[in-house]
Amino acid sequence: MVAVLVAASLFTKQILWTPITAINMKDIVRNQFKMTNATFVGTDKDNNPFKIQAVSGNQEFNKPDIVFLTKPSGTIVRNTKNGKITDKISANRGQFNHKTKILKLNGDVHVNSSNGDKVLTDELVIKL
Repeated sequence: MVAVLVAASLFTKQILWTPITAINMKDIVRNQFKMTNATFVGTDKDNNPFKIQAVSGNQEFNKPDIVFLTKPSGTIVRNTKNGKITDKISANRGQFNHKTKILKLNGDVHVNSSNGDKVLTDELVIKL
């Protein structure tokens, strides 16, 4: 690395230095992995399909199993004694733990079920 800096100065006669104190390492580590138009597709413990989309998602370096979601939405199929029901979900924010398959939704959570049920809440936890 030092050799590159020295060689670059010979060719350009300039070296641009960024002081270490000007770099916000906490922000870099917290937002190291970012996604836009993130989509997660899989099956739950009962082999029913689910699909979760988000405007954006990010992973934090110290929480690699969790994807933090902005404007998540999607469909989840679940079994009931009367058959399968498809739920359409949406929220302002969410967290999806892809190891435990737990989806936490926060802020203006909407659930519209194929059987006509509707839920509006501030927080919802779904175990897929």
